[in-house]
Amino acid sequence: MFQPFHLNTSFFLFSLQTFTAWCNSHLRKAGTQIENIEEDFRNGLKLMLLLEVISGERLPKPDKGKMRFHKIANVNKALEFISSKGVKLVSIGAEEIVDGNLKMTLGMIWTIILRFAIQDISVEETSAKEGLLLWCQRKTAPYRNVNVQNFHISWKDGLALCALIHRHRPDLIDYSKLRKDDPIGNLNTAFEVAEKYLDIPKMLDADDIVNTPKPDEKAIMTYVSCFYHAFAGAEQAETAANRICKVLAVNQENEKLMEEYEKLASELLEWIRRTIPWLENRVAEQTMHAMQQKLEDFRDYRRVHKPPKVQEKCQLEINFNTLQTKLRLSNRPAFMPSEGKMVSDIANAWKGLEQVEKGYEEWLLTEIRRLERLDHLAEKFKQKSTLHESWTTGKEELLSQKDYESASLMEIRALMRKHEAFESDLAAHQDRVEQIAAIAQELNELDYYDAATINAQCQGICDQWDNLGTLTQKRRESLERVEKLWETIDQLYLEFAKRAAPFNNWMDGAMEDLQDMFIVHRCWCCSSVINSFFVHTILITAHDQFKATLPEADKERMAIMGIHNEILKIAQTYGIKVVGENLYTVLSPQDISNKWEAVKQLVPMRDQTLQEEVARQQSNERLRRQFAAQANIIGPWIQTKMEEISHMSTDIAGSLEEQMSNLKTYEQNIINYKSNIDKLEGDHQLSQEGLIFDNKHTNYTMEHVRVGWEQLLTTIARTINEVENQILTRDAKGISQEQLNEFRASFNHFDRKRNGMMDPDDFRACLISMGYDLVSAFSPGEVEFARIMTLVDPNNTGVVTFQAFIDFMTRETAETDTAEQVMASFKILASDKLYITVEELRRELPPEQAEYCISRMTKYIGGDAPPGSLDYISFSSALYGESDL
Repeated sequence: MFQPFHLNTSFFLFSLQTFTAWCNSHLRKAGTQIENIEEDFRNGLKLMLLLEVISGERLPKPDKGKMRFHKIANVNKALEFISSKGVKLVSIGAEEIVDGNLKMTLGMIWTIILRFAIQDISVEETSAKEGLLLWCQRKTAPYRNVNVQNFHISWKDGLALCALIHRHRPDLIDYSKLRKDDPIGNLNTAFEVAEKYLDIPKMLDADDIVNTPKPDEKAIMTYVSCFYHAFAGAEQAETAANRICKVLAVNQENEKLMEEYEKLASELLEWIRRTIPWLENRVAEQTMHAMQQKLEDFRDYRRVHKPPKVQEKCQLEINFNTLQTKLRLSNRPAFMPSEGKMVSDIANAWKGLEQVEKGYEEWLLTEIRRLERLDHLAEKFKQKSTLHESWTTGKEELLSQKDYESASLMEIRALMRKHEAFESDLAAHQDRVEQIAAIAQELNELDYYDAATINAQCQGICDQWDNLGTLTQKRRESLERVEKLWETIDQLYLEFAKRAAPFNNWMDGAMEDLQDMFIVHRCWCCSSVINSFFVHTILITAHDQFKATLPEADKERMAIMGIHNEILKIAQTYGIKVVGENLYTVLSPQDISNKWEAVKQLVPMRDQTLQEEVARQQSNERLRRQFAAQANIIGPWIQTKMEEISHMSTDIAGSLEEQMSNLKTYEQNIINYKSNIDKLEGDHQLSQEGLIFDNKHTNYTMEHVRVGWEQLLTTIARTINEVENQILTRDAKGISQEQLNEFRASFNHFDRKRNGMMDPDDFRACLISMGYDLVSAFSPGEVEFARIMTLVDPNNTGVVTFQAFIDFMTRETAETDTAEQVMASFKILASDKLYITVEELRRELPPEQAEYCISRMTKYIGGDAPPGSLDYISFSSALYGESDL
């Protein structure tokens, strides 16, 4: 908005002279100037010309007449243009300017200065003033006796202006010789140097500034803004030959990095291609030993073969990121690897490898459990079959005998009772036959490798059992047919046989149970939630219950032996001569005694076996706790390190080299921790060897720790690579550590929400404070700022991140090579010709770079060039991907 002026002595001393000089600094670009500010703008022609020069835009064609209405029309066109830029003009019209109203004319000029020299670089006057003041404070901060706090008295001694010039052009002023007590000398020195070397006209008078208690703030701001525009975009160029050498060296290094990436990617993909079929092989071995060897081979792959490939994959990603950073910094096209060798292709291949790897390990462990179960069932089948076959030996021949045809009465009765005892025994063995058949069926379901042999043996047992049942039934029918002929039988023998047979069968069952094999750590016949200690408790309880029945069994044994003693007593008493064996049973008292002694000997052996299993389960529990103790430390440690690395990547202080040193030390500490991972791997291997597949004491598995460890190594390597890229950016662009710190300080100053991001308004003010000129030679401030926002916020998120800010500032503050600059450099070496000769290249460039150019430049096509001339224009375009090299 137009701000009115009060015409007083101070205003004339500063504003009139300053505004006239400011207008002439722009009008002389169009080859003209003004002498009297209140007279020379009256016809509106130079006023329109001034607006065209400072805005870079074309105004409507002026009226050529000299009448008053022609002048008013021209001034109105200028005022309408000013209003179109968002400036509200109050109490000013074309008539006042045409009539030479000095107050209104100066107010209009100040409005133009605000809009196009100061305000155009910010949102509003206060923001622009703050940004310009902060820029002056930062640039003059290192200088003694300079303390810029405002735009009036802070500039009276002239040291602030001299400091601004010395900061950017130390060759123009010897600041050490300036004295604070010589303000007029300091001011005149600054005015003369600025006019002679910086093309900034003298707008102020030293005597007026010194003798005025408070110099005019608007005049000072106008003059200081000229220094801002003069220095904001200044760049120092290197010589043509150095520029070309730098460009060629970068190109050669990038080509080498591309070849190394292609080679490393091909080798890694080939290794993955060879490894996956091996891991996909699910052909199970028939023996536990062979499957254990497969598991050992897989562990060897995990410990020896895979870790170097993990490092190669990480290094490949680092090389790719470094190469892309170098290409971007050198303004080259992004590197596109060969088909199928992108980082994403390698990541997908690696993901496929790990999926197959995980499935292979699960398959191995499942197969080992299956084979263990099969071995146990096969051994159990063998024991039960052996006992059964031992019991059935001779039974078919016995049942097929026809001894009852020639037997006496007593013998017939004995044969009948003996057959009854056999039937009891046969019924008792029915359960064992069913168990044998069930085990054989389970072996078939679990795909036992020798199932054919098991099936054949089981079929033989079942056929024999059916035959025994048929023979038993036939013999009973025969004995019953003759039983009516016999009336007496020796009851004692019969009672002995009846009680001895079940007792003998009980002892057989007891011996079988006492010798039965068991697997405490996996109970296949129980629910999976029953842990090993619970199963063990059941077995011990059952054994204790069995031992509790021994006194009753001993009483039964004594009763059976009492029957035999009663027989002997009766025989002795009545003079009966006992000849031969008991006809009702094949069991003798000696058989009962011997088997009873065998049962008593097996009881302590069973106790010892159970205690050994207790010790094994306790050992397994120690292994679980030992693994869990380490895993519960290592897992959180890895997570903590991941978080610390994340904090270090965002809150790093000090120089980049110090940051790199700290990260390297941090990386070495992480590498030194590898011994703890190896120890945990050892405990994990012991657990697997002990067939321990669950651990309630920790949520961390070895797979979790391996993945976390690999991610930790990759993250610290990537963080180091990011700092290396920052160093590469700093060195490639010639940016000092002070500049990087200044970028960070400026970003933090305008990051008002302290969330690591700036709003567009804050970003605009930040650019101003950093000395960036938002008004270019080709576009006004708003257009230029919109262009910058498309660079720092390409996704239109409405915020500017610190990384986007650093990338932009490094491009703007450091030298960036372009194809046009390289062409201009070659043109210098070629003495302004459109071609260059081999001799000129070898004379101006080092041998290696000269031969590089000669081997790649095409011949120049043109009639005015000598033979052998080379085309440096197409070569420069090819360097930046604008054509084929």
